[in-house]
Amino acid sequence: MNPKHIILTLLLMLCPIGMAAQSTITRNKPKPAVTKHKPAAKPKAKHKPAPRRNSTSHSGSTVSLSAELNKLINNMVYVSDGTFTMGATSEQGSDADDDEKPTHSVTLSSYYICKYEVTQALWRAVMGSNPSYFKGDNLPVECVSWNDCQTFINRLNSYTGRNFRLPTEAEWEFAARGGNYSRHYKYSGSNYIGDVAWYDNNSGKRTHPVGTKQPNELGLYDTSGNVWEWCSDWYCSYSSYSQTNPTGPNSGSERVLRSGSYFNDARDCRSSCRSDDATGGRYCHLGLRLVLSQL
Repeated sequence: MNPKHIILTLLLMLCPIGMAAQSTITRNKPKPAVTKHKPAAKPKAKHKPAPRRNSTSHSGSTVSLSAELNKLINNMVYVSDGTFTMGATSEQGSDADDDEKPTHSVTLSSYYICKYEVTQALWRAVMGSNPSYFKGDNLPVECVSWNDCQTFINRLNSYTGRNFRLPTEAEWEFAARGGNYSRHYKYSGSNYIGDVAWYDNNSGKRTHPVGTKQPNELGLYDTSGNVWEWCSDWYCSYSSYSQTNPTGPNSGSERVLRSGSYFNDARDCRSSCRSDDATGGRYCHLGLRLVLSQL
């Protein structure tokens, strides 16, 4: 049996709560042809007040919806438009998998991305519940499927009047690489994984509070390790063609995952590493990060 599959099988045994008997996270499957969407204008940072609502945490503390929403808005980082080479670039070396090839040029319009993974405090404030296996307000939410994320985002948007969404795979990689400030590191923010990531050699096989490792060039945290992050794209193979604002194909069987996790080795936490899972998959190493086309 492939050692990677053995590790993932052990992970599922360690996470018995809230998980469906579905395919484990694997790599090396094809990626989508792309479509284009209208570029976003550079936005102004403004927002309308969020409604007040409180929820009680696992530990008994109260979380304010309005406070969590204000915190979310304040943590959105502007990513200016730019062009980058996506995939198995030279710094990824021999660790790169076939599904990271061929490299291709991608041009993106500007957008905002949250500097942190969605926390359990924010999820609970919006949803009124916390599905996570490892509990803690400032830990990343996990055990959430792609479908669960859409429910969360729809409710979040109804409270804020904004259009939060999951990042496209290209938006995710551009941001993880540091956008236009990229120093071309192997991992997100460093060539030394221990500086920027919670992964199998330092995590104690569990999640850690967001933002406790060093940030990347854009000020983003945990874009290597901690938990895998859902992207909006259907998963399929790369092409060599230059692309502008790619969003993936209109259909598929699995969605893209990025970043690696606390249970993965360094190779899986590289900036170009890809994975995938069915939209209903829930695991204790799988969460999300939010983006906005404009504030």
